[in-house]
Amino acid sequence: MRKFLFILVLGALAPYLLPAQNKPAYILYNAKGIKMAYGKMIKTLIKQDVVLVGELHNNPISHWLELEITKSCLSARELVLGAEMFEQDNQAALNLYLNGKMTEKGLDSTARLWKNYKTDYAPLVNLAKQNKLQFIATNIPRKYASLVSKGGFESLDKLTAEEKKWIAPLPILYDAELPGYVKMLAMMAEHKMPNMAKAQAIKDATMAHFIFQNQKPGGLFIHYNGSYHSEYFEGISWYLKKSNPNLKIATIATVSQDEINSLLPEHVGKADYIICVESDMTPTY
Repeated sequence: MRKFLFILVLGALAPYLLPAQNKPAYILYNAKGIKMAYGKMIKTLIKQDVVLVGELHNNPISHWLELEITKSCLSARELVLGAEMFEQDNQAALNLYLNGKMTEKGLDSTARLWKNYKTDYAPLVNLAKQNKLQFIATNIPRKYASLVSKGGFESLDKLTAEEKKWIAPLPILYDAELPGYVKMLAMMAEHKMPNMAKAQAIKDATMAHFIFQNQKPGGLFIHYNGSYHSEYFEGISWYLKKSNPNLKIATIATVSQDEINSLLPEHVGKADYIICVESDMTPTY
């Protein structure tokens, strides 16, 4: 009888207990801040030429969803993958690994891998390896970006012809009035770093260049980058549109909030799709 009464009480309380147990790891929104279903997003992504997946570098949900989005698109389209996390002068080493001619240890000692490579990016690279996909190192070698941060675009003129193959073609198109660069300059003004926005631009331009160069007609290029490189349809997206205004591009941003059940106004419009995660999510480093 006691057991029967307990079941009755539990059943009566269930509608009140279940909401408290509903603790999603993320909520997906569209550009207007309206909640979206993952499957509906995928149906749109597979119709694009390029998808820019903006991550928070140390966020596990970003990395898990990058892998899931790629898997979801894999059966529908011919894919090429690429990432900010690999610099163009490491492409040869990356190719050797993808083709089974270099071990993961060899890649680690040859390429400049990020410290969270094994946990966060190796799954993407290995997915490409298993499915015989290209994986493009899109970023400018960091030493050249550092040159720009110190001496502007002019500092790249002294590079050799071979070194210039690893960056976007010179001269670099640059619009200092783009809101993202304006904001960066305002933040850096007190540190007296007037070329920091140009250093950001050379990264954006180089990533866009190698995406555009390797995007196959009829195929889908999925690119993984820091969210700030493609937010508000600027950065990489802006440079891609300069290369081809008709290119179909979808952007994804990742944002962090204390409460994720509604998107904060400051995040609305950051991308076509916005992954919202709680601010106390355990970081990967």
